Amino acid sequence: MKEITVAELKEVLGTVSLLDVRERDEYVSGHVASTVHIPLATIPVRMNEIERNATHYLICQAGGRSAQACAFLEQQGYDVVNVLGGTGTWIDSGFPIEVGE
Repeated sequence: MKEITVAELKEVLGTVSLLDVRERDEYVSGHVASTVHIPLATIPVRMNEIERNATHYLICQAGGRSAQACAFLEQQGYDVVNVLGGTGTWIDSGFPIEVGE
């Protein structure tokens, strides 16, 4: 599985597809800008919303759920990258977040 740190993500943010796989309450309490919210449990039924011919970066709170989502999507033929440390590390690093939908 390919992985990226939050510092590396910050450098490419805005030029990549970033999917947040956390639950809605986590997402609205604070997320990285320009993310698309697709909770982990809904990925199998929402795969049609994920472009097949692009690389997607997946983020959750700490990196576990996004790793699960990456493993699943890789099996389906998607090109995905897990964000190590997730939103928690992003916030701890002092990087900006957005609140709300």
